[in-house]
Amino acid sequence: MDIKAYIESGIIESYVLRLTSPEETAEVESMMSAHPEIAAAVNAFELQLEQNLLANATAPAPEVKQNVFAVINSEPYLTRNESNEAGVVTMRKPSKFWRYLAAASILLLVGSTALNIYYYNRYSETAEKFDVLLAERTIMLAKQDAERAKYNLMDSNMQIIKDSSMRIVAMTGRSSKATVYWNTVSKDVYVLQNSMPKAPSGKQYQLWAIVNGKPVDAGMLGDCGQTLCKMLNIPQAEAFAITLEKEGGSPVPDMKELYVIGKI
Repeated sequence: MDIKAYIESGIIESYVLRLTSPEETAEVESMMSAHPEIAAAVNAFELQLEQNLLANATAPAPEVKQNVFAVINSEPYLTRNESNEAGVVTMRKPSKFWRYLAAASILLLVGSTALNIYYYNRYSETAEKFDVLLAERTIMLAKQDAERAKYNLMDSNMQIIKDSSMRIVAMTGRSSKATVYWNTVSKDVYVLQNSMPKAPSGKQYQLWAIVNGKPVDAGMLGDCGQTLCKMLNIPQAEAFAITLEKEGGSPVPDMKELYVIGKI
């Protein structure tokens, strides 16, 4: 496994922020036990998160402190005392210790609330950034897949062209160029549109094989761009030509719309 790629995948941040599924959590903890560098990455992100929180911590407002000490210095609350042997209920003042303890509790409550709000805001910001990074990673992977598919298609085309049984027929005319690759063994036919104008709306290019002086339909050209278009198999031919026909093709070529032609 590529440990560096695993650490940079975002799983470490998700684990620390408790965003991983139970299966992913178990996986990260297993990887931490097996790979010290992953455990170090987890500890480093936890430390970084803690330092960021402390650096951006918000102190309670000054009036909070004033209000707390006002409670301490005000008239104490009365508490109930039933220890009188005569059964008389008396009231006594609480000690200063309890008053300070109550004030400390208030301070802790205020501080805890402020800290919780801060942590929640930071968590929301981090989760949002993580979602953005995850979306960017998904887009990047999609682009990589598209480039890989494009490369595989080009490689496949090169293998077809390099076949020793392939006959190459260059076709020219009307300031246009196209190339037919005809396999004399399998009889497969491919067309590469080197420089052909885009067919107008309602029109489509059609390939013809000239057999014994007569045109034979070899298929319609699709939008193959700069890759090979697979056409109909042709057992034998003397030449190939391309005409512009109505969309869907024609049983006979329109010679007025002949674009390119090439002899074998």
